[in-house]
Amino acid sequence: MAVSVEKKYYAGIDIGGTFIKCGIVSEDGEILIKDKIPTEKEKPYQYIAGNIAKLVKALETKSGVKIQGVGIGCPGSVDSEKGVVVYTNNIAWKNVPLSAELEKLLKIPVKITNDANAAALGEYSLIKSKYKSMIFITLGTGVGSGIVLDGKLFEGYKSAGAEIGHQVIKVGGEKCTCGRKGCFEAYCSTTALIRQAQKAMQKDKHSLLWKECGNNIEEMNGISFFAAYDKQDKTAKSVFGKYIKYLAEGLVNVANIFRPEIILIGGGVSAQGDKILKPLKRRFNALLYGGAKYAKVELDIAKLKNDAGLIGAAFLNE
Repeated sequence: MAVSVEKKYYAGIDIGGTFIKCGIVSEDGEILIKDKIPTEKEKPYQYIAGNIAKLVKALETKSGVKIQGVGIGCPGSVDSEKGVVVYTNNIAWKNVPLSAELEKLLKIPVKITNDANAAALGEYSLIKSKYKSMIFITLGTGVGSGIVLDGKLFEGYKSAGAEIGHQVIKVGGEKCTCGRKGCFEAYCSTTALIRQAQKAMQKDKHSLLWKECGNNIEEMNGISFFAAYDKQDKTAKSVFGKYIKYLAEGLVNVANIFRPEIILIGGGVSAQGDKILKPLKRRFNALLYGGAKYAKVELDIAKLKNDAGLIGAAFLNE
């Protein structure tokens, strides 16, 4: 007689500076229910933890399932072994024992990692049957990253590694938020792309970039940039061409070190799909050590978008 095996369910939490999102997630990655609450980052961490616990309990009740554990993705430096948020400037936390505080309130295991690592686990859950190694890069306000090797999340010593955005790709270049100059993040975040477009606009007063942002350079964003690019604006195309070169250099550096089977690209810029992927693949494959035929590294666009962090955080319990 076949033995019935009940599915396991977990709560996945994605902590942001404005909102905290939570979802009840099955062991096969299905989100049963999700909701969000204001972070209220000015309040003590105990107050915020209390709100998280209330949200978890409310969603557990609504979903009608029993959760086995809680996983959290949090921005900043996180000691995942100790369950401590070492530092995050998004919420101004230092050495916050978040796992212990929530375990006290919920009476179930609580695990925590950096938010980019959580998102990487989420994306990996879709491809783990095909790939054992993956690097996830998210191009947003900054450059986030997560590394999966032999099916396991790689975080480095005291969970302080895998900061791909802070490799230097141009010595003495643009200043990065980390304090160094020339970081990958300073050239390949969405913020960097917009800054590069604004600089180019000032040199070309006839660029369509001006029209697309309503002649207000401060209103330039990704949507207006790619609107001008799609209309074959010369300046926008030049900026994007340089952006692809920087992006390829950073990704090749990482590929040469780890040689993953696949690199997934997420974040705002990734919404452009083949527009970014096709020229990136050409340059990446041309620069990759040993060429692209042996130990080929695939490049693709991430699929889960805003749900990656929730799903990946939940999988911290597996």
